Amino acid sequence: MVFGNRDRWEEYPALGDLVKKCFRYLEGHDLAAYEAGSYPIDGDKVFVNVAAYRTAPASERFWEAHKAYLDIHVALEGTERIDVGFVCRMRQGEYVKQDDFLPLEGEKGASILLRPGDFLICCPNDAHRTGVAEGEPQDVKKAIFKVKVSVS
Repeated sequence: MVFGNRDRWEEYPALGDLVKKCFRYLEGHDLAAYEAGSYPIDGDKVFVNVAAYRTAPASERFWEAHKAYLDIHVALEGTERIDVGFVCRMRQGEYVKQDDFLPLEGEKGASILLRPGDFLICCPNDAHRTGVAEGEPQDVKKAIFKVKVSVS
């Protein structure tokens, strides 16, 4: 996992070229003005999903991880809590390959408050539960960049 602010992404020199492509795309596009949906950037190697939803208590949210793509969550509007943990410490459900979705159950290892401008990179071994309300539920809009890391 990598947690940072989009204005300082260049301070992470170990980021791969496809991840850097996401941040450059972010700099050149007003994603807050995009409608919810999926937008291609580089074929199936890189795309961005724009999502808008209302945060909810942790008990109403779900754990997930991915095998083929890493996620770059970038807050555009609102604040959400993202609970994180490690896949190896969770009970794993059946992987849904066509959706690159691994359902999980378990306890959080930590929580991150994602505020506008913040980003969180989740690699395939990083379990995450997004959309958790910190205090009262609120509307959130964010970009989730998907970067292919595997053919699994």
